[in-house]
Amino acid sequence: MQGTVDGFTYGLVTPVAAFFMAALGAALGLRCTTRSLHTTRSCRIGWLALGSLSIGSGVWTMHFIAMTGFTVREAPISYDKTLTFAGLAVAVVMIGIGIFIVGYRGATRMALITGGTITGLGIASMHYLGMAGMRMAAHLAYDTPLVVLSVLIAGVAATGALWAAVTLRGALSGLGASILMAVAVTGMHYTGMAALDVHLHLPPTLPADLADVLPRDRPAEIIGPMLAGPACFLLLAAVVLLFDPRAMTGEPAPYLRAGHRPRSMVREGAARARYR
Repeated sequence: MQGTVDGFTYGLVTPVAAFFMAALGAALGLRCTTRSLHTTRSCRIGWLALGSLSIGSGVWTMHFIAMTGFTVREAPISYDKTLTFAGLAVAVVMIGIGIFIVGYRGATRMALITGGTITGLGIASMHYLGMAGMRMAAHLAYDTPLVVLSVLIAGVAATGALWAAVTLRGALSGLGASILMAVAVTGMHYTGMAALDVHLHLPPTLPADLADVLPRDRPAEIIGPMLAGPACFLLLAAVVLLFDPRAMTGEPAPYLRAGHRPRSMVREGAARARYR
């Protein structure tokens, strides 16, 4: 039996809120990535780690806000918490690998392609791992071409966002990169959801009230408490950036504007030149 799927149970509220959270996480994470390029090597790890956590938390939060609007009329949904939080870990680690590559290699073509691809795969992996964590009286099937398209959307848009973050300067360019990353995340999410078919496993004879045989959990009641941690982290990351105005504007540190670099960065640049 085919399930009656509704991805927009609350209308435009969940897509808009999800896009906003994706854009917020991307804005914080990409600003951290930009800031890491204009600091000493010892501080770079901290900025890139904060960026990885920001983007990963934003992506994960976006996914589950969007999922509050996803319902199957005949089969209420619950979530496996282990797989749900595993998706957050996968997103942070894979996105972290991607932006660390770009943060240390700069805006070279290979670094951007590699970093953007890994970041896109991290976003897609988080989505499909989160979907695997859904628990309902149904079997999920996916349309392969749409799944491939969703992964391509994530990879291409993530690569473009990383390029903009490390190449362009100023608040407007940072805003554009954040929107592009949010498009990558939400576009991948809803393309992946369009690929989904729900095949129900229900008793041959259904009672008049489906609630007599199906669980009563509602997505909003389950997901809401889980979002508190990542949302609080994004708030803290925003506070950290507010105390460093150069992170928000993308401007280099004073010694970089003057044409000088610390010895550690000079040695690092020379090493890069030898291995290119």
